[in-house]
Amino acid sequence: MIEVIILGIIQGIAEFLPISSSAHLIIFRDIFGIGSDIGNNIGLAFDIALHFGTLLAILIYFFKDFLNMFIKGVTKGVKDKEGKILWFIVVATVPAAVVGLLFEDFIDNIIRGEYLVIALALIIMGVLIYLFDRYMKSNKSLETMTFKDAIIIGCSQVFALIPGFSRSGTTIATARIMNLNREDAAKFSFYLSAPVVLGAVILTVLKDGTIAIISANLSVFIIGVLVSFIAGLLCISFLLKYLKNHDFKIFMWYRIILAIVVIVMLLK
Repeated sequence: MIEVIILGIIQGIAEFLPISSSAHLIIFRDIFGIGSDIGNNIGLAFDIALHFGTLLAILIYFFKDFLNMFIKGVTKGVKDKEGKILWFIVVATVPAAVVGLLFEDFIDNIIRGEYLVIALALIIMGVLIYLFDRYMKSNKSLETMTFKDAIIIGCSQVFALIPGFSRSGTTIATARIMNLNREDAAKFSFYLSAPVVLGAVILTVLKDGTIAIISANLSVFIIGVLVSFIAGLLCISFLLKYLKNHDFKIFMWYRIILAIVVIVMLLK
């Protein structure tokens, strides 16, 4: 149960910071051994809980934003500034959803076990997000974004299917390439995470026997949801405030250091 709580905290933090939640869960489970003895049944219930917890964090933190976007997006369409953001989210979600459905099994079976690839992805995206943030302009906001910007940002989520790249990292970096200001780049990344995480939850729940597994491991599921939910809320709030006066340098160095630790452990 302690390992469940630790992994829940890791998921809640890494889901929203540009450091790759999938890479962290793989590294902490397979290399550091935290949660490695969690059985398959408990592991499935726990994975659903982690995703559900972070989904709740997004929906609650941005509840007013999503409500306004949905109402105005349906009633006024792209003519309204907030309504247009809803359709930005829709078109940006399609590329990753299609590629994810087509290549999920390949990624799970092949790439997730390649720890060196994950380490290199941590380094590459860490450097890129810092450089893009530092040298690109900040003359766009969510209100002045275009559908072209949204589609390009959405396509970048495809790279996040590879553990180590980070969904938030790739979308924020691409948004900065599109000259979106730092705070709105992070906010749009958070918006995009809602349909992605929701899709992951639905697909997992639809698998045979999932409900029975959750029922049999209800305490694990509840704790996983609560921990990832609380950690996710705190992390969203932290990042939006942090980016008002700071860049992504600290995340770049963290990713590089973690990757070096992984490589060193692999060479032992």
